[in-house]
Amino acid sequence: MRPNERQPLVAIHGLSKYYVRGDQVIPVLLDLDLDVFEGEYVALMGPSGSGKSTLLNLIAGIDKPSAGEIRVGGVDIASLSDSDLALWRSMHVGFIFQFYNLMPVLTAFGNVELPLQLTGLSRAERRERVETALELVGLTDRATHLPNELSGGQQQRVAIARALITDPTLIVADEPTGDLDRVTAQEILGLLARLNDELGKTIIMVTHDPKAAEKARRLIHLEKGVLVG
Repeated sequence: MRPNERQPLVAIHGLSKYYVRGDQVIPVLLDLDLDVFEGEYVALMGPSGSGKSTLLNLIAGIDKPSAGEIRVGGVDIASLSDSDLALWRSMHVGFIFQFYNLMPVLTAFGNVELPLQLTGLSRAERRERVETALELVGLTDRATHLPNELSGGQQQRVAIARALITDPTLIVADEPTGDLDRVTAQEILGLLARLNDELGKTIIMVTHDPKAAEKARRLIHLEKGVLVG
C-alpha cells in the first residue's frame, strides 16, 4: 500500500450468496467487489429481487456469504463464529429498518437504551447517552412515550437514536423512509445527512426511491445480483 492510500472501511471481494432448495441452487449475489470508505454515505438501488437487502445483511453481519470475503474495519466478519459475530454487530453496527422494529412495551427512552444493556456502563452513563441521542434526533420531549403514542416519523427517529447509541462504526439502513409520507421522509433523510455531514458517520442505505438516493453522496446499482454502472 502506498503511504497516502486509504484502506476501505468495508472491503468486499469475490462475494457470492446463494440458497439451496432441494436440487435447486438459487443465486442471489454473484462475485461482487465493492469498497466503502469511512465517512461515505452510499445509496444502494436496484429492482425488487436484485439482492440489495441481502448485500446489506451480509455487510451488517446478519447473514454469511456463500463465498468471498467481507472485511469491516479490517475484521473478516465472514470467518467469525455466530457468537463472535453477534458481539461484533452489537459493537460496530447500527441498524435502521423500514418498520422501526421498536419494542412496543418500552418507552422511547427504553428502546434507545436497549443496546446499552449488554455493556458495562452504569445506569447514569446509560442515561446520559440516551438523553444525548434523543436530543440529537429532536425527541427529548417524547422520552417517556410508548411507540404506539408516536407518529411514524417519531418512531423512526427513535430507531435512529437507537442505532447511534453505541457509536457504531457503520450505520445500515434498509428502506428507512419506505413507510413514511413524503414530508416525513424528507425530514428523516435530512437527519441521516446530518449524521453523515456533522458526525462523519458511514451510512449504507438500501432504497427504491430516487429522491432518497439523491441525498446520498454515492449511488450504487445492483441488478440480478451484479453491480452495474
